[in-house]
Amino acid sequence: MNSRTITFLNKENKVSRQSIEKLDLLLLILETIDLNGIQSHYALSNKLNLNDFLPNKVTIWKLRNNNPLRKSYVNNNIKLGEFDALIKITVEMSRYLYPYIREILQSKEDVEKNSVIWNDFNKRFIELINERFNTDSMRVKRLLNQTENDEIVIKYLLTLSLCISNKGFQKLKQFLFDF
Repeated sequence: MNSRTITFLNKENKVSRQSIEKLDLLLLILETIDLNGIQSHYALSNKLNLNDFLPNKVTIWKLRNNNPLRKSYVNNNIKLGEFDALIKITVEMSRYLYPYIREILQSKEDVEKNSVIWNDFNKRFIELINERFNTDSMRVKRLLNQTENDEIVIKYLLTLSLCISNKGFQKLKQFLFDF
């Protein structure tokens, strides 16, 4: 194991909380774009033959609840195979949603022309955070703070944009290593 793997896995060879948190936020951003998010995740798990790890929508939901920022946080030990399956879904959804991701990023850059796109995206993202995350947490409050939120969201949208290549899985996994 190299030093990067150690940050991804904790002492018991389990996926780190920070990596789970990061991946769940990426999935939440994809859900912000795709209104049928959980259905899309499940459909992609079938398409990618990930049924051994993600047999149904409830399993996907339970795995995502390993994010300590969630209201319904449960500390189940997520297995590396399950985590990799979620990464594969994230990469595949990013490929599919890339035109929208690009449009959202461009709208942030050119606020005068496209502020409606950015504002709609950001409004829905905030709604999802309020709905699913523990808003008493300082880290969640940071996500809800408009100034800090923009910086975080742009970073995550750029990350999703960069993982659409043929090496997208490795790139995203590397991003999750470097927490």
